[in-house]
Amino acid sequence: MRTKMTNNHAIVIGGSMAGLVVARILSDRFEQVTLIERDQFPCGAIARKGIPQSRHLHVLLQQGQLILERFFPGLGEEMIAAGAHLIDVTADMMWLTPAGWGVRFPSNVSMLGFSRDLLDWIIRRRLATINNIRFVEGCDVMGLLSNTDGTCVAGVSLRSRTSEEEQLHADLVVDASGRSSKSPQWLKALGYQPPQETVLNAFLGYTSRLYRLPTDFQSDWKVVCLQAAPPTRTRAAAFMPLEENRWILTVYGGDSDYPPTDEAGLLEFVRSMPCSSIYNAIKNAEPLSQIYSYRGTENRWRHYERLPRYLEGFLVLGDAACAFNPVYGQGMTIAVLGASTLDECLHQQRQYQPNGDFTGLARRFQKKLAKINAVPWLLATSEDYRYRGTEGKPPSLLTQLMHRYMDRVVQLTTNHADVRLALLEVMHMVKPPATLFQPRIVIPVLKQLFKLN
Repeated sequence: MRTKMTNNHAIVIGGSMAGLVVARILSDRFEQVTLIERDQFPCGAIARKGIPQSRHLHVLLQQGQLILERFFPGLGEEMIAAGAHLIDVTADMMWLTPAGWGVRFPSNVSMLGFSRDLLDWIIRRRLATINNIRFVEGCDVMGLLSNTDGTCVAGVSLRSRTSEEEQLHADLVVDASGRSSKSPQWLKALGYQPPQETVLNAFLGYTSRLYRLPTDFQSDWKVVCLQAAPPTRTRAAAFMPLEENRWILTVYGGDSDYPPTDEAGLLEFVRSMPCSSIYNAIKNAEPLSQIYSYRGTENRWRHYERLPRYLEGFLVLGDAACAFNPVYGQGMTIAVLGASTLDECLHQQRQYQPNGDFTGLARRFQKKLAKINAVPWLLATSEDYRYRGTEGKPPSLLTQLMHRYMDRVVQLTTNHADVRLALLEVMHMVKPPATLFQPRIVIPVLKQLFKLN
């Protein structure tokens, strides 16, 4: 049986960043879009249980900003008007790499300093003005529904806190429920093989707190980033301004060197860093929050792209498909990249199926999404492999060679502005990784290697 593309109703599971952007995309193609969230959405830029990392530092890379601006025009200006800080990542950031301080200079690579709660609130507020998007809050999705011959999705079963289980029918279902996704179990219940998983864990945990700095505090930076240098230096820290005259401190440690959650211990952890800038900023600052910790940082790739058989009309993206170690700041950008990939696949579906059905969409989308995830996965896991206690599949020869090459590239960023700019453009996903293998970078890297040998 073919899956008719009626475009009547689409369901998005989860109010994550991926889920919010997908709802916006589907609203252009479906008569009705229902976003199901197990939490109650707060009214305002307030933390909620469903995003346990929201109390920690979040980074939206420049590519992520560009994509969000496409789907939510004027978002950047709205964020700045709400108090977000515009940050030139080469001029305004003090970045201590494993090789030393990154050279500072003005550039066109920028990001915003904001809380995750602010970004979510502004996007939710935008979605609330779209007439065909409906929020269903305080509900758990219990499973998937399929058509009579089990070939395609037909909706979901859900249960609220106050009512019995009910069925909600749809033509397309997208799981954006994050790391806790139950899609493998739901597929198995319908007779489909769940995806294989690849997991890599560097046993890294982080701790965060909000501060207000003294009115007379002065500095020549907006952000301080003290990078870890495993296996010898397992600790790292970042300090960034947020809206409402607040600053956020996030510290982390790998190899189970978890940051403490008491005030004295946190200050001592920061004081142990190889640079005193953050410690000097917070030692007399006013704490504005509790101390929050998070340790669910393993990289987990559920390989939906390898499934031998697909439930047509059912798609999985964001952390539900591939979750990265959050400390590398890729998560939100990869989420919106995945949503943008879905937008492209839906546009192309008319070319593959001009008579209007979803046959083949799941396979094509999951394979394209896997290609999007491959590079950031390599970057995150390559760094995690540097920790001695990392558990998972042993590093490949490619990873070991990448370590040697990237160590030399990072060394160059301490005194070559063009190399630092190229590295940051790749990190912010506005340039492909091949940028780091251009002759202007390869030649000085080789000269370094020959000197060492």
